[in-house]
Amino acid sequence: MAVFDLDNTLADTAHRQHFLEGRPRNWAGFFAAAPQDPPLAEGVTLVLEQARECEIVYLTGRPERCRRDTLDWLAGQGLPEGRLHMRSNADRRPARFTKLEILRRLARDREIRFLVDDDELVCDDAERAGFAVVRARWAAKSAALEDAQEREGRT
Repeated sequence: MAVFDLDNTLADTAHRQHFLEGRPRNWAGFFAAAPQDPPLAEGVTLVLEQARECEIVYLTGRPERCRRDTLDWLAGQGLPEGRLHMRSNADRRPARFTKLEILRRLARDREIRFLVDDDELVCDDAERAGFAVVRARWAAKSAALEDAQEREGRT
């Protein structure tokens, strides 16, 4: 299987970054704007290529309450069907912990060809755990999002 992150890997979140810049962060606004994310061509091309040979699995730090919007977005972009793993609504651990836990669980039953993710800390931890990683460096970096991922465990 090939495992793909969503935000800044397949979906361009640049238009909603402003919701994370103030204090307190506007998480409701940030996630409410996700259905309008434009797709990232590099990520879309890679997931479509991999779908010819692999089961596709989506692994996101988005909370479970965003499931319907996320599934609708994936379908609306013409992306391959695949299992969608999301964090529970109350889980505030950094993405590097939640994603690695899910990767290990997935690897019990199937070989993971690679993980594609933009979060450098997620990628570092996955590589240390023995997973192959493709670093999604095709979206603009956001200091606000990186801080939120690590400190607040919301995406």
